[in-house]
Amino acid sequence: MRPRYSGGVKSPLGPAWVGLVDDAAIFPPGNADLVDAATAYVDRAGTPHADLVGTFVLRDTDVPKVAVPPGVELPVSVVITGGAGQVAGPAKACARSSLTLAGLEIALRDLDDLAGNARRVVTAVDAARAEGHLADEVPVFVELPAGDPTYQWLAAADEVAAAELRLKFRTGGLEAHLFPSATQLAAWVDAALDRETPFKCTAGLHNAVRHLDRDGFEHHGFVNVLLATRRAFDGASPAELVETLEQRDGATLAAEAAEADLAGARRWFTSFGSCSISEPLDDLTALGLLEKP
Repeated sequence: MRPRYSGGVKSPLGPAWVGLVDDAAIFPPGNADLVDAATAYVDRAGTPHADLVGTFVLRDTDVPKVAVPPGVELPVSVVITGGAGQVAGPAKACARSSLTLAGLEIALRDLDDLAGNARRVVTAVDAARAEGHLADEVPVFVELPAGDPTYQWLAAADEVAAAELRLKFRTGGLEAHLFPSATQLAAWVDAALDRETPFKCTAGLHNAVRHLDRDGFEHHGFVNVLLATRRAFDGASPAELVETLEQRDGATLAAEAAEADLAGARRWFTSFGSCSISEPLDDLTALGLLEKP
């Protein structure tokens, strides 16, 4: 079984970092083989700093293709590839398999009626829970589209928050338009905290500090985002959040992060999906942010 650090048991990582990275190795740009990636996830259990990793992320169409031996836990976050009508299917499939459903993720695609799309997702989730297919404790993350938070965007966030679901923000990808500006990301984080709604991020956050990557795109840093979340909770202004997100000096960011209650910020910024596990760990080590053994 994978180790768990809860109930007063202290992780060697420190509480700010446990389960921060969801293993999305099969998604671009990693594109790892599904079976190889699942095997690597299971084999990582018990190794130093294994608790940096939370769930294994896969598509709903991948669920029947993965099996683990008896006694081995593989907690999965399932990305729904279709609409609200497909919410119950992955939950049923995981129940029939050896996988542990640890989260569902679904994107809103009806750009002309985001709030209505969100309500359809909520209805589908409620039905799946009522029918016993989806446990109450399994979080459901609803991905809102990139761009400035319009009235429709905020109305959809209201629907997600009212149903006690969670938000998902896309922070990168293979094309420039998939990387939100610091101003947009600050507004998303502020909207989530204003609604007391946890969120996760996906893509583009392999590294701890904001930087211009070799792909030519400006990448957000996951420590920048976590620190901005903490500061948003503490009442920082939008301009201050943007400044935090745009900080690209690692030493400065690490010093500020070391003084902040980042563990408390994890109540809101729950995790981010990454096709690399080594890069986030290497960055945290280089910045000196991991607790000493």
